[in-house]
Order: sequence, then C-alpha cells, then structure tokens
Amino acid sequence: MAPARKPSPASTQDLLLAGLQAGMVAAFWMLVWLGISAMWMHRSFFNPMNIMATVFFKGDGIHRGFASTTPSGIALYLVNYSLLGVLFALVVRRRLTGLGTLLVSVLVSLVWYWLWFRVLALQFMPLVWLLHAERATQFGHVIYGALLARFGDYLPVEKEPVIAVVTSEPAD
Repeated sequence: MAPARKPSPASTQDLLLAGLQAGMVAAFWMLVWLGISAMWMHRSFFNPMNIMATVFFKGDGIHRGFASTTPSGIALYLVNYSLLGVLFALVVRRRLTGLGTLLVSVLVSLVWYWLWFRVLALQFMPLVWLLHAERATQFGHVIYGALLARFGDYLPVEKEPVIAVVTSEPAD
C-alpha cells in the first residue's frame, strides 16, 4: 500500500515555480493547437508564431513556415503565458476547489485573450490584431486555461511518515 500524500503548505516560491511550470506547459499545448488549427486553414504550422513575431519585426516577421523570426514569436508566447501562470498561481493558491480553479483559470485566460489580442494588440500590435485567427486563438486560450488549472499538480507534496510497529515475541 502506497503511503498517503497530503498537500503541504505551499510557500510563495513553490507557488511561483508551480505557476511558471503550469503556464509553460499550458502555453506549449496552446501553441500546438494554434499550429494545428493554422494547418487546417491551409496556412503554415508556424503562422501564429510568425504573427506574434511581428511585435518585434513588424511586417518582416510574416513568413510561410519556420523563419529566423519565428523563435521570437514562440518566446513571446512562452514568456508571456508563463508569467501569467505565475500570477494566477500566486493569486489563486489553493483557495478554490478543483472545479472552481478550472472555471476561474479558463475565465482568466479568456480575459487575457481579450486584453492581449483586443486591447493591447489594437493599440500596440496592429498586425497581431489584424492577422490572428480569432476563434482558434480563443479556443487555444480555453486549452491554456484548462491546463493552467493544474498548477497544484506541480506543487511539492508531503508524504505521510511510515510508522513501523515492532512487536516482540518471546523466543523459543
């Protein structure tokens, strides 16, 4: 029988690292979804990353396929959404139930989509605002939110101490 595991009290550092890890994993799967959905629209797998690269390279970031500017778009996604994961973990902690955490994380990710792609992109990143695939990106944020809710899985757990019971029997 495996020893019981109970959640240990999470320190700020543990929450920071768990949020960072959950945000990075969730962003990775969101990028996979965005790439697959771009291919369904007969575009390059790297189209969403290239669009995000226009933040740094303006129109020179647009390419068909992987280009020298693509890693900057990938990095912007990963850094941005990993930091969002950190903020989420630090704010939510373990205050909600599993379902509550899931619902709040999906809501937060959709609000972030609206803020990033609708407000900030409109003002500061016009090519991102014009060229991103809205529905695929929105669904990608649902995927991100669903996976971000698992940040608690990356927190350390405390194992119950194993208590050995020793009985002495008389020797024959």
